[in-house]
Amino acid sequence: MLKSGATIGILGGGQLARMLALAAAPLGLRCHVYSPEKNSCAFDVVHAGTVAAYEDEAALARFAAAVDTITYEFENVPAKTAAVLAKRKQVIPDPHVLEITQDRLIEKNFISELKIATAPYAPVHSATQLADGLAKVGAPAVLKTRTLGYDGKGQAKIAKASEANAAWRSVQQAPCILEGFIGFEREVSVIAARGQDGQVECFEVTENVHRDHILHTSTVPAKVSGALAEEARRVATRIVKAFDYVGVMGVEMFVVRSGRQQHVLVNEIAPRVHNSGHWTIDGATVSQFEQHIRAVAGWPLAKPKRLGRKVEMLNLIGDEVNGVARYLSEPNTAVHVYGKGKPSARRKMGHVTRVWPGK
Repeated sequence: MLKSGATIGILGGGQLARMLALAAAPLGLRCHVYSPEKNSCAFDVVHAGTVAAYEDEAALARFAAAVDTITYEFENVPAKTAAVLAKRKQVIPDPHVLEITQDRLIEKNFISELKIATAPYAPVHSATQLADGLAKVGAPAVLKTRTLGYDGKGQAKIAKASEANAAWRSVQQAPCILEGFIGFEREVSVIAARGQDGQVECFEVTENVHRDHILHTSTVPAKVSGALAEEARRVATRIVKAFDYVGVMGVEMFVVRSGRQQHVLVNEIAPRVHNSGHWTIDGATVSQFEQHIRAVAGWPLAKPKRLGRKVEMLNLIGDEVNGVARYLSEPNTAVHVYGKGKPSARRKMGHVTRVWPGK
């Protein structure tokens, strides 16, 4: 268990690292960010920073010596980097989680082995396998690269079988997974946290709307039944326990209907704080970022409760951040600008959270 004044190392210097550091400070904990990019926005708010490549083992050794424990803000940290650091300091969540979640096919296999429902899927490493996969899952389908995909990157939709070869070329014939297209009613997520003592706390089920494959809004409460919300929390809890996970994890799900019954299918998991949990900073009694810091530090988790009768988080993408002034005078509204400099298309530049008072 870390004591006040201890330093948590964070791999990655984006907005998630920035918000982790802001959550750590009131707890008396310091953060040291390691990032290859000197203009990383997290450097503005941390106690210390290291600018070096993830492959620089000498820099990694100095970083490990300067911190008390290590976590990360994104799951695409090179596995070798995590392994080098783990020899020197505890890395939380455990690097074996990265090995599973960095690869969409391995991740899907892991979830399926837990008897948790997903979209039908098939591995694709050749044009022949793509044809076989389409025969199995049908069209429409989505072809996704096994690694390094997020916010719609590394994906191609196949509306009919004749589009398969073009989709295969569009992802540079990289190793892929083919997923059957799901006619879902809505997208939801559960932000789950597990402490070093095994305690699990789930935030309220969140309803998400994407625009151009990027999260647009997250709203609580989600428009789902109490039974479905319980099912979603139960699924997320099973996953974090199966990983023997420590920290915050985002579990994205589709709500689907079978006759009169609603169920959830797991879409993806993210072994880190998650964009759909940003509402918790201003809309809950504890944020996902503080919850993650507590878990990494070995502290007890808090029991999260929503503030207000409704909370909505709106992402500011690209030039939308230039209109942030309109939100500053709105009551019960919080503005978060990430300090990334000049806006660029499809880049998350900030977010706004609205809290509707009442119960």
